[in-house]
This record gives sequence, C-alpha cells and structure tokens, in this order.
Amino acid sequence: MPNSDRRHLPAVHRLVSDPGLSEAVAALPAAIVTSHVRQALADARAAAAGGGSVPDTASLVASVRQALDPLLTVRLRQVINATGIVLNTNLGRAPLPRAAVDALVTAASGYSNLEYDLATGERGSRHDHLAPLITALTGAEAALVVNNNAAAVLLVASAFASGREIIVSRGQLIEIGGSFRLPDVIAMSGARLVEVGTTNKTYASDYVRALTPETGLLMRSHTSNYRIAGFTADVSPAALALIGREHGIPTCEDLGSGQLLDLTGYGLPHEPTVGESLSAGLDLVTFSGDKLLGGPQAGIIAGRRSAIDPLRRHPLLRALRPDKLTLAALASTLTLYLSPDVITTVPTVRMLTLSADVLAETATHLAALLCETVGDRATITVQAATSQAGGGSWPGTELPTTIVAIAPVTLSVTKLAKRLRAGRLPVIGRIQSDQLWLDPRTLMAGDVAALPALVAEALG
Repeated sequence: MPNSDRRHLPAVHRLVSDPGLSEAVAALPAAIVTSHVRQALADARAAAAGGGSVPDTASLVASVRQALDPLLTVRLRQVINATGIVLNTNLGRAPLPRAAVDALVTAASGYSNLEYDLATGERGSRHDHLAPLITALTGAEAALVVNNNAAAVLLVASAFASGREIIVSRGQLIEIGGSFRLPDVIAMSGARLVEVGTTNKTYASDYVRALTPETGLLMRSHTSNYRIAGFTADVSPAALALIGREHGIPTCEDLGSGQLLDLTGYGLPHEPTVGESLSAGLDLVTFSGDKLLGGPQAGIIAGRRSAIDPLRRHPLLRALRPDKLTLAALASTLTLYLSPDVITTVPTVRMLTLSADVLAETATHLAALLCETVGDRATITVQAATSQAGGGSWPGTELPTTIVAIAPVTLSVTKLAKRLRAGRLPVIGRIQSDQLWLDPRTLMAGDVAALPALVAEALG
C-alpha cells in the first residue's frame, strides 16, 4: 500500500527490471525506459516531500507504462471503413489505386530522378514530371502541384495579389472541415479581401463596380460542401473570365473537389469538372488530389502558362512543394485516367459508381457470413439505405445503397461500436436506429471476408 516513507521507493534498476516493463524494455532503447523510470521516481519523491503518499511498485510501473505507451503504440492504423462515406476525411479520404501504391513503394525504396534531368545529366525540376499528364487530362496549357489545395490557393493569392485586393462573391466565402476558411487563407497571403454581392445573389456588375487599380485577382470558390438554393444568382466561370480579360486581371477558381470525369451517366449529379472550368476561359483552377480525383493528398493548379509561370518563380513554392512519394502516387493515379478502365481501377471512382445490384449482392453475402459467425448474439438484417460521397462533394446528395444492420442482443450498440473500434483491425460503421450499419459501398478488397470474425470478437 502507498505510504509516506520515501525509503520504500525501489531503486532505478529494480524498477527497470520489473516484469511489468518487460515489453517496453524489449522494444525501446534502455536509455528511454530508464529516463522515464527516473522521472516517475522523482515525481514520487516530490509528492512525498509535500506530504503525499509514496506509491507502491505496481503504481510506479503503471505510471511508467502510461508514459511510454505513445512510443509503443502505432498511432496511424489501417481501419475498415464501413460508414458508406467514400471520401471520409477523418479516415484519410481517397484510398489509393493499387498501381499508385506500387509506384509509391518504388519511389520510396531507392533513388529517383526527382530533380535530375536524365537527358542532359544536369539538375531538373520536380515540377516538370506531372505537368504533361495534367494538361492532357484537363486541357490546360501548364500545371503545377503543391502539397494540398489550401496551399494552392495560398500560392495563387500570394503571387497575384499580395498587398493588393482579391474580389470574391460573398456567397462563396467557404469554410470546410478543420476550420479552413477562404478569408483566412487570403489574409495569410497578404492580400485584402473584397466581398461583393450578397449571400444568395451576386451579379457580374458587382465585380465590375468593385474593380480598382489595386485589384490583383478575381476569384470563384466552388461551394462543394454546401448549396445555396432558391432565390439565387451567381456569376458563371465564363462571365468571370470575360470580366478578367476585359480589364486585364487574372481569374481563378478554387474547384476543391477536383473531378476529372463527368459521372452523370452513372446516375450522379453534375459536378463541374476541371476541364469545364478551364474551357470557360479562367486563367487558373485549383483542386485537390485526394477527393474525387482519387489520388494522394495534393493541390493541383492548372491553367494558362502565363499564369502558371509566376507561381513557379514564387519563393513560397519551395515551402509548399510535394515530395517524391506524393508525385509518384499522383502520377500513377493520373495515368489510370488515360484508360477507360479508370472506373474500376481508381477505388474512389469505383465506389461512387457501384450499381445498386452489386451493393445489394455484397450486403446479402456479408449478412449470410455474419449470421453463420455470430449466431444468436446479434440480429442481422439487410436494409435499403443511402451512402454519401463525402469530402465536400455533392452536398445533400444521397447515393442509394444496401446496408447490413447489426442489432446486438446483450450489448448496447454503442458498446459494440466501441469494441469494433478497439479491435485488432478497427471497424468504423454507422449507428442508426439502435443498430450498427455496415455499408458495402466503402469496403475494400478482403474486408467482407475479415468482418465476420471481427464482429464476433467484438460481440464476445
């Protein structure tokens, strides 16, 4: 039991040798374990000197284990996404295509020509590798890749309007997940935001009246994660591009979701593609690599060469540049778009375009496996439901799906969900109507086979 006599504290070497710390001693350098043991003993002596109790050895071991736990636990883990949210930001957004994973491993496993020109034997540029692919897929004259779309917006704003003004419609001053706010990024660039129009209506004349000699950029921001409906008016990309050309001011659209393909043929709503925005005459379009495009986290800037060149020369580019792993994975993903098989080879596109029949068949098969495995510990049913695109894409759009619903008999559904999250392979589902829903839309290869055992373990 704890007491107030500091002489009862064990020696450092005895505490290090305690069986309760054997895992830490085997996995970590001795100096790190010893340092944490010394700190725990110092804290105990300080507490006793202040009149507190001296902890026993078991308590000291528990304290050291708790301090060492972050070093022993893998923080970033693979999970099964059964939420039905395809671009689930909390779960890492787009899963990479197999070809992109292979390219990433190859790039990571050795040296590459990242900034080396194989033809001349001289220094090259990492920014040249992907430009041909992006321009071929979007119709742009030139392109540039940075580390995410917020960085792309920051670079454009800094290059064209630092110390000057950027005009944006009041209805497009977006905020997305993680408290990313367009006005904050503009302020960070050193530009001054000029809001025009109202929340629901903005006209071309609003932009024209706001023009001054200090205007450096006209910007659109696609409202990809919300919709303003009803009594509305908006300035199209073509109309904004015309204003820019007439007054000699660069124009840019933050397209965000980064869709390259028109998927309306698969029953999905129309989402502006990068090519459509560029064909409207805008100088620049920025978009994400890990949303509807289905690649790694990246920010892509496509547009006129005369607008891309100042970005390539800007000193901020070095702080925002992508690494070789991002470039390798993104190049491989973009290459898949050159083939009609992209619908099946890019997981994000495949999940979004899955047919109702395939989803129902997968759900029925999974339900049968679960029934065999969990027995009478839960009631398993198959139900019609809806999925979501997620990632700030197609807000309010419900994608028809078929889910497997699990109603545990002795556990609460909250407890079941918690146990599944804590399992050897965490499973993330949706709690709905006092059931845990598993949506096959977002299951990866092998997930259906793995789920029955994982659910059975969680049910106990």
